[in-house]
Amino acid sequence: MIIQLKQDIQEADKLFMEQVLNQLKIEFYPVQTQKGTYLICTPKQEFDIRKIGHLKGINDVHRVSGNHKMVSHKWKVDRTVLDLGDGVVIGDGNLSMMAGPCSIESEEQIDKVVEALKANGVRIMRGGVYKPRTSPYSFRGLGMVGLKMFYKACNKNGIKIITEIMESSQIEDMLPYVDIFQVGARNAQNFNLLEALGEIDKPVLLKRGISGTIDELLYSAEYVFKNGNEKIILCERGIRTFESAYRNTLDLNAVPILKEKSHLPVVVDPSHGIGLRQHVAQMALAGAVVGADGLLVEIHETPEKAATDGQQTLDFKEFERLMTKLNQLKEIIK
Repeated sequence: MIIQLKQDIQEADKLFMEQVLNQLKIEFYPVQTQKGTYLICTPKQEFDIRKIGHLKGINDVHRVSGNHKMVSHKWKVDRTVLDLGDGVVIGDGNLSMMAGPCSIESEEQIDKVVEALKANGVRIMRGGVYKPRTSPYSFRGLGMVGLKMFYKACNKNGIKIITEIMESSQIEDMLPYVDIFQVGARNAQNFNLLEALGEIDKPVLLKRGISGTIDELLYSAEYVFKNGNEKIILCERGIRTFESAYRNTLDLNAVPILKEKSHLPVVVDPSHGIGLRQHVAQMALAGAVVGADGLLVEIHETPEKAATDGQQTLDFKEFERLMTKLNQLKEIIK
């Protein structure tokens, strides 16, 4: 159950409400976000909701079963829309494209990608400066030096930045330079990081864990929401299965299911999902068809020379063809 409090609730009314809940032996957890104040309640048995519904300071009371309550579609009918400023919006019914290299490599590389994005009307650039790598000897990113280069080029051209964060200690340094924080599959259940990201006022994109279930992804989102941040994006990026013909199994079933269960925007990452450059565009189109709010695609001028994940990265001409097809598809699936 979620008790949504009025913004102007008096402290005395709030204290009285808490006393009533204690008398009814209902456990509750206060949640203060950018958009509202809530009491998340976990009653152990059914009770008459009218016992609390009439109390002063209550805006609404929602019955929500399950443990991921705040991200549930059962209490919030309207879908969450994220406004990044400068006309960049995610979740408003249009398909949002987020594209860029797996890794930020150099200032020259950033400038070339920015030009490719501008030529195709894309306003969000992805790029990693901290890279989680299976091998400790692989390229692991340029860190804050790379992020500052990334930010300077994108900010000058009206492009928003999404980049991966690895640990909570990085938040303070990265915060001024990032528009969307990405939590990668390996950190999908790093609850300390999720709680820390719940305390900031910037969007967080959560990738599904390598072998994570849909419920586990929603629980991760609940950690962020419960700590105060309603600006969350869910990302289907493929899961590890017994199949070895491609990198991951891109579970496009997850898109309609997540949108049924949650009010949060849902995006698809076909690059990591299939991991094969020649098939990324088809899977991107498939993600758009099943109702994704956005796509997260890796691009590079010369994928063969990319520092990381070149095998799943589109070159600029392939990206341009994909954008042409997506624009055509928009007219069909309106």
